[in-house]
Amino acid sequence: MTGTAIQRRPPLELGQMPMGRAMETVDDLFVRAPVDVMFGVVRQVEHWPAHLPHYRWVRFRERAADGGGVVEMAAWRPFGPVGWPTRWLSEMAVDSAAPTIRFRHIGGVTTGMDVEWSFVPEGTGTRARVVHVWDGPHWPLVGVFAATAVIGPVFIHGIASRTLAGLAKVAERSA
Repeated sequence: MTGTAIQRRPPLELGQMPMGRAMETVDDLFVRAPVDVMFGVVRQVEHWPAHLPHYRWVRFRERAADGGGVVEMAAWRPFGPVGWPTRWLSEMAVDSAAPTIRFRHIGGVTTGMDVEWSFVPEGTGTRARVVHVWDGPHWPLVGVFAATAVIGPVFIHGIASRTLAGLAKVAERSA
């Protein structure tokens, strides 16, 4: 009996990052590993929970030919001894030539958020940067305030900074 090939959708076209949004968070880190190693670790999002204790799960709903697709993610945002559960659904596009990984949140409180992971050679390592931009939730009167005063600096930065640091350690061990 012969195996059947897994069907993969065409890559998603998420375009350039739409800068100039109300909320912008940037997490930036020098990683002591080559770009291809760091990029390889980050693009394997389904393995993040094995490396990152704050990630609850990552599940692909659809896979694309570029390694992206539609992915559901869940993480804990620590608040002292307790964690606040967060969950979101994203479109994911992988550009190996750039190299960049783009996400657009299509489900959860952060629907409409755009995210870009970029990797640039720097000396003997990589400058890895994660940028989140968003206009906030569609909550009358308080949506932008919630995004810029709480969701971005507390939740997004709180999770992204831990994710970047944790995946950098994985890449550095692999290099």
